Order: sequence, then structure tokens, then C-alpha cells
Amino acid sequence: MMETKNVIIVGVGGQGSLLASKILGDLFLTKGYDVKVSEVHGMSQRGGSVITYVRFGDKVASPVVDEGEADFIVSFEILETARWLSYLKKDGQIVTNLQEIEPMPVITGAAVYPENLAEKIKAKGVKIDALDCLDLAKQAGSAKAVNIVLLGRLSHYFDIDEKLWEEIIEKNVPKKFLELNKKAFRLGKNA
Repeated sequence: MMETKNVIIVGVGGQGSLLASKILGDLFLTKGYDVKVSEVHGMSQRGGSVITYVRFGDKVASPVVDEGEADFIVSFEILETARWLSYLKKDGQIVTNLQEIEPMPVITGAAVYPENLAEKIKAKGVKIDALDCLDLAKQAGSAKAVNIVLLGRLSHYFDIDEKLWEEIIEKNVPKKFLELNKKAFRLGKNA
């Protein structure tokens, strides 16, 4: 019997976290797991903080992940990683984009964006896999492919064939963007 695994996807509205959670949900369903994907919580318009939960296992009761329960946090932005850190299990894994998107308090000058967040998180003994997904997405052909770069990186932590990941991506992205997304996935995977 497999215990339920929890993935939290956090980011900023307009970054494609919904597509990422849909791809993950489809992937685990295809592998025969019971899957629950939560709706997006937060301000999904561009710039607001957004969180989705993907839970999979033999039998999943609720789509919600509580503090200290996430096996994985997949983050589109490093400040969001820090914001949701309390949700990570003791031995959980973070996969994050190093990109910094200034929230409104920083833009208005009411706050300062914290420096060296990845190093500060690592110093707490947290397993963090941080890379410049925006740069890799641009290499693939579009800054909008950050979500797929992150999934490519996340694929390291699952014993699931790369072909299946690509088939699920194919099912979920428009045909005209398929090659770009496959390239983004591989760049993330091999970074």
C-alpha cells in the first residue's frame, strides 16, 4: 500500500501553475494512482500569490495539504518558496526557480526583497534544488515555459519514464507549442 504523496505548486498568477498541476495530476492518474488536484487558491490574476495541491496514492481522501505534509514544493519564484516553507515535510524536497518577482509591498517601497533566499533556505537544512528556470525557458523558446522546465527538474524525483512525461505534456499543451515544451522539459531535466 502506498501512502499518499503531496506536491504543492506555488507561484505568482500568470506563470502557468494550473497547467503544471494538471500535467502532474494526469501523469499520476495514468500511473494508476488515486489523484486529487485542488483548485487554485489565491489571486490568480498576474502578480498574486497562487497555490495548488496535487495529492496521489492508493486512496486520497482530500485535495488539501496541511502544514508540514508536503513531500515536494514546486515553486515558480524564490520568495514564494520561502513563504510556503512551513508546508514542507521534515525530509521533503523543494524544486524552485531562482527568479525574483517583486510583490506589491516591494514595488511600492514598503518592503525590501530579501537577499540570498536559496542560501538561507539551504542553511536551515532543507533539501532545495534551485535553478534559473526563466533562462532555460528562454533557451527553449519562450519565457512562458518556466512551468515545464520546473516539471523537467521535478521528474528527477520520480521513477517515471521520460516518454510518459512527454506524452502527458503532449496531451495538455497546444500542438504549436509542443516542441518548445518538450525542449523546456529536457532542459529542466538535464540542467
